[in-house]
Amino acid sequence: MKPAIIVVDMLKDSFNDAHRNPVTPFARSIVPRINRLTETARSQSIPVIFSMDSFLPGDFIFGGKMKEHSLRGTPGAEITDELNQFPTDHYSPKRRFSAFFKTDLDQTLRLLDVDTAVIAGINSHWCVLGSALDALANDFRAIILEDCCASYTREIHETTMNLYRKNPLFPLFRILTLDAFLGELKPARSSQ
Repeated sequence: MKPAIIVVDMLKDSFNDAHRNPVTPFARSIVPRINRLTETARSQSIPVIFSMDSFLPGDFIFGGKMKEHSLRGTPGAEITDELNQFPTDHYSPKRRFSAFFKTDLDQTLRLLDVDTAVIAGINSHWCVLGSALDALANDFRAIILEDCCASYTREIHETTMNLYRKNPLFPLFRILTLDAFLGELKPARSSQ
């Protein structure tokens, strides 16, 4: 396995209490595990990529119930200060839900010789899942780290994870805990 860590939409606007975003408390709860994940990845030269909503004012998707947020060039579209970031990290702005859709993430992963997208972040049922499915569509294995992801209710998160736990693409697409992933990683890396 040659993984890259993809952290989806852990942005200042999602952590801004003034926005009254229902995912905020759940997003905050996964920060320590994501920091542990990225720290371990960096120590083993595994790429860390932050995929970030980066919308334009008046963007098409704001025509629904979604309020304007994470506008390109504003502090709200930046990674939350609660996550550790390093100069070696990569940043991939996105205009839609999937980290792959109309971005250069596919090319970046190939350049980095990655074969597995390991996904953390928010929202499990939307951008995280969309990114995992598009990783598969681009011929990368996909792992969603269930305890490093959150939705705006625990029930939605758990339902999403349970839908894909025993999917027909196993082992190309897996739902794992952080500890299970790190347990797989150590033997693979130490044998090289």
